[in-house]
Amino acid sequence: MTDRGRLANHAWEGLLSAHARMMKQFADTDVWQDLSMREYDVLYTLSKCTGPLRIGELHRHVLLSQPALSRMVDRLVDRGLIERSADPADGRGVRLSLTDAGRDRQRGIGRRHAAQVARAVTAELSRDELRQLAAICWKLAGADPSTGDDKEAPLP
Repeated sequence: MTDRGRLANHAWEGLLSAHARMMKQFADTDVWQDLSMREYDVLYTLSKCTGPLRIGELHRHVLLSQPALSRMVDRLVDRGLIERSADPADGRGVRLSLTDAGRDRQRGIGRRHAAQVARAVTAELSRDELRQLAAICWKLAGADPSTGDDKEAPLP
């Protein structure tokens, strides 16, 4: 393996280790109320959308298998946080969106989680390092580093 390849793997391992450390730190807090972090992720993803999504579209933006996501959506619908509606373009299809209660829950948790993320990350990184990290991560995500706008698969 080349030096560049070894460096790439070292950087990747560092990124995954940082992610695991921070996710454990965030999971150990009480900001999630009665939601799991994965349930919050689904609510957050739907909150970023300009309209309802089919489950396949939602699946592209969360780290869950299709069957696990389907079961989670069922639970979130039962709890009144997500609603299903007919897809006007395809009578067999269903679209998912947040209910008012789901939007309120996402915003409340989101404010606390954003503060938690800001505290954790700013405790470790300088302002310049934060700018570099944002640019690198958005670039690796296939998005415009200056805006975070996804070039490949934007949320509708």
